Amino acid sequence: MTRLNVVNPNEATGKAQELLAGVQSKLGMTPNMMRLMANSPAVLDAYLKFSGAVAGGSLAAKTREKIALAVGQNNSCDYCVSAHSAIGKMVGLTADEIESARRGQSSDAKEAAGLKLAGQLVDKRGFATDDDLAAARDAGIDDAEIAEIVANVALNLFTNYFNHVAQTEIDFPVAEPLACDSEGKSCNNHEEACSVS
Repeated sequence: MTRLNVVNPNEATGKAQELLAGVQSKLGMTPNMMRLMANSPAVLDAYLKFSGAVAGGSLAAKTREKIALAVGQNNSCDYCVSAHSAIGKMVGLTADEIESARRGQSSDAKEAAGLKLAGQLVDKRGFATDDDLAAARDAGIDDAEIAEIVANVALNLFTNYFNHVAQTEIDFPVAEPLACDSEGKSCNNHEEACSVS
């Protein structure tokens, strides 16, 4: 059960009403996460501005969605994985690409290096090593893209943590759990309680 008040857009006032109306107009819906963020219009406004700013960067929408999926999976954020699986489909990701991204993988070498760096940032709390950055650069990732990967990771950590605290009810098609890989790991090299037949 959601642990924060779910703001009804029809009953919201002031800045919260203005922001939620903008979300509804843009998306055609008002996701539960944003209704919860509207408890503090400053939080919803910050999220919308941060999200909008990174969307204007050099990383393609598909790449941003793959980063969101990798980070959300790494942080066990069911809401974010479900939301970004749905959004990923909207921007043209296939089911296989979505599953690969959740595992921090891609068939494109440059994108795979970006997802690997994103996972390292999460696992190392931002303390990327010289070797981590060198590997990204060797794959063709430039400094602007490194900066944007960091920003996208930070944006998704924010939403992951927010949804963990709020226990946001999922209002997107629920993403299925990942099956175990050949090494008995279900995602991002985290050991999971599963068996491989």
